[in-house]
Amino acid sequence: MTETHCPYCSLQCGMRLVSRRAPGGPPQPTQSAPGVPQVQAWEEFPVNQGALCRKGWNAAGLVGHRERLTTPLLRDRATGELRPASWDEALDLVADRLTALRAERGPDSVAVFGGGGLTNEKAYQLGKFARVALGTSQIDYNGRWCMSSAATAGTRAFGVDRGLPFPLADLEQTDVVVLVGSNLAETMPPAARHLDALRERGGTVVVVDPRRTPTADRADLLLQPVPGTDLALALGVLHLLVAGGHVDEEFVAARTTGFDGVRRSVAGWWPERVERVTGVAVDELRELVRVLAGAPRAMVLTARGAEQHSQGTDTVLAWINVALALGQCGRAYGGYGCLTGQGNGQGGREHGQKADQLPGYRMIDDPVAREHVAGVWGVPTESLPGKGRSAYELLEALGTDTGPRALLVFGSNVVVSAPNATHVRRRLESLDLLVVADIVLSETAALADVVLPVTQWAEETGTMTNLEGRVILRQRASSPPAGVRSDLDVLHGLAERLGSPVPFDTDPEQVFSELGRASAGGRADYAGITYERIRAERGVFWPCPAPDHPGTPRMFLDCFATPDGRARFHTVEHRGAAEQACADYPVHLTTGRVLGQYQSGAQTRRVRALPDDGAFVELHPSLAGRLGVTDGAPTRITTRRGSMTAPARVVTTIRPDTVFVPFHWVGANRLTNDALDPSSRMPEFKVCAAAVEAS
Repeated sequence: MTETHCPYCSLQCGMRLVSRRAPGGPPQPTQSAPGVPQVQAWEEFPVNQGALCRKGWNAAGLVGHRERLTTPLLRDRATGELRPASWDEALDLVADRLTALRAERGPDSVAVFGGGGLTNEKAYQLGKFARVALGTSQIDYNGRWCMSSAATAGTRAFGVDRGLPFPLADLEQTDVVVLVGSNLAETMPPAARHLDALRERGGTVVVVDPRRTPTADRADLLLQPVPGTDLALALGVLHLLVAGGHVDEEFVAARTTGFDGVRRSVAGWWPERVERVTGVAVDELRELVRVLAGAPRAMVLTARGAEQHSQGTDTVLAWINVALALGQCGRAYGGYGCLTGQGNGQGGREHGQKADQLPGYRMIDDPVAREHVAGVWGVPTESLPGKGRSAYELLEALGTDTGPRALLVFGSNVVVSAPNATHVRRRLESLDLLVVADIVLSETAALADVVLPVTQWAEETGTMTNLEGRVILRQRASSPPAGVRSDLDVLHGLAERLGSPVPFDTDPEQVFSELGRASAGGRADYAGITYERIRAERGVFWPCPAPDHPGTPRMFLDCFATPDGRARFHTVEHRGAAEQACADYPVHLTTGRVLGQYQSGAQTRRVRALPDDGAFVELHPSLAGRLGVTDGAPTRITTRRGSMTAPARVVTTIRPDTVFVPFHWVGANRLTNDALDPSSRMPEFKVCAAAVEAS
């Protein structure tokens, strides 16, 4: 029996894997095939206490799967097909072509693209590999498309970004939770029990979402704004808090700066104006303010619905302003938090696979940070490259005269997950070399010149950092298929062939120890965390700067992580979506997840026990009636970037001016807008103008 964690969302639910049903043990929702580990409950792990969603119970479905990659594949130049190859042949080819490109075009001709599902060790080693073995500045990861707006806003307001600055279970002890753009009940179902517990205590749950989701069914109050107007809604909330005298002036004066400018900026956001912009009725807006104003303790939590916008950073800052004005931040059982999405969305953005960061949340243009990390790595400070391109900008530059000519992809399926995906596919096809490390032949791997088969979650050991900032340990429970190597082995082999000035360790515990030294003194300080402590304590909260430090479950209780210890209010203004509805594209398109699938679906779509009905177009009966669309009928949705056809789902739970498409299948992100937030560089996945017709 092995105690480990689910491979999917940021809850990182604890589970036990056993080779067969334990004698006398209770039956579980799923039974594994022979030779495949079986998932069993781990009640003692505090995050989920044994609860798992359907994806979690079936997480072992890819172990021993017939579609697992077990040998490297090379693109045959004569036939254009992928053929099996040895590891030496594959790594030699990659290293030779990378060496030639770097000699001809410089180190930035090679780029690296990571993922928010990689372990901390792999994310750290990937950033080190890019900057030391390759010498390139061109590295970023798919987490730029998930949490970057909240991360940017949190850093500006509080001095540091940790998704939740308190344990998730604190939700049960507050009085009001406002979920902005979160479908918690479907995206991380075990967390929804905290909402139920809160309501049983007499607390209030508020959901802000254009759709009435299963999460909204658990709510006491639902507000359904026009997609892309969450910022205006927050401005209206703060206007009424100020007008009603509900601002905690003592807290604002003692622990914050910048409120006077914010107070003036929201003066013009009277309720009727908010209703015209957002579609949220004045009475509903006033009810939200009444609930917040009367709550001794309140939390505001944002997720992708509020963040994946060209104004995502400002939207989060506006909701942080609300929490600060109420005096909730830095107090027990209150404040602001981001519901991080990907499995290691938190840790993945802390340790160096972002274009502008070094390990420990250090910024790459900070001379002190560069000197510290270079010292840990054993390389000259001046050898470290500077800031590179953000994720979408990196993909957009591929194959151009001034952009990278080769790309190495680890833990990401960009053909499905990138905005304006048809354009991204063309950029990938223009490369001189595309290398993809994956467990199955994903849509991106199918385009590659070289495919490298790597281990999956149950076949490797490594740490993850969940949405609470709790560093946990996934432990190896089964052996990988013959011919499969870990990502750490791949990076070691390539670094050696590229003549790296320093070695790259393949032992995850040794890599984690080095990560701790590199992060020491940084905002995300892991220096006091060890595998032994994680096992003993079932996770350790960062920052944890020393072995005798208890970790930090709740942040900001004494001060914020800014130079003066005060949180920052920020004046923001609503501009609206980059693309507005018009005569040719009269409805709003929004995207999101469904219960049975995860991210690009490369894993979950291959698990037989998980439902895969494919993509669909969700729309309101009044819109369907005008268009002559019937439930289940093929429906075509078109934007300025492309079109797709999928069965209609006619429901009363969505706004009549909005349609919804899940993004787990090829098609949805052919439609989405690649407009970027100017600060976080987050694409505007959550709203664009669309036309819908019966197909």
